[in-house]
Amino acid sequence: MARVIVVLIVIAVAFTIYTLVDVLMTERGRVRGLQKPLWAVVVVLLPVIGGILWLIVGKARRGPGTRSRVIAPDDDPEFLGTLRREDVAERADQEERLRRLEQELSDLDDDTRDDNAQR
Repeated sequence: MARVIVVLIVIAVAFTIYTLVDVLMTERGRVRGLQKPLWAVVVVLLPVIGGILWLIVGKARRGPGTRSRVIAPDDDPEFLGTLRREDVAERADQEERLRRLEQELSDLDDDTRDDNAQR
């Protein structure tokens, strides 16, 4: 039983530290209800309940300048368009390099045949 109590106390302390740091690091525009210093006092004086209140009531989900949804790169049409443009340009460069290498190999084969024919 003592172990359970110790574990619960450790969890409560960790949660309190987490919410206190969250209160202190949150931008002022995202704080609701009370001012940041008062929220810090509530979190410290009411360890678990204060932290829960902060997360539910005190912290706004989104600030005025934040985006409502983060778009993954593979879902972003603008990003995919740049990839296609880069891919086309890269493919053209690779084809040009391949054409030059084939030409060089052909020239080397011709030189080798000429050397063999002279012997």
